[in-house]
Amino acid sequence: MKETVKIEGMSCGGCVNGVQRALAKLGLAHADVHVGGAELEYDELKVTHRQIVDAIAEAGYMVAGTAPVVALR
Repeated sequence: MKETVKIEGMSCGGCVNGVQRALAKLGLAHADVHVGGAELEYDELKVTHRQIVDAIAEAGYMVAGTAPVVALR
């Protein structure tokens, strides 16, 4: 699947690197991250949109129009 996501809160190259590292852990086929968003390509049988949203949230940012799931401990 190819998808473009808008990422809120990013303002610099360090932000881009943080999101890139978080997405790399998911094993996406392609992730072109830039300030404000990313173009992604991934196998929906291996990675879900929710996993992508959560990985970006764990890096400290939010995909526009979504809310991260927070586990209660």
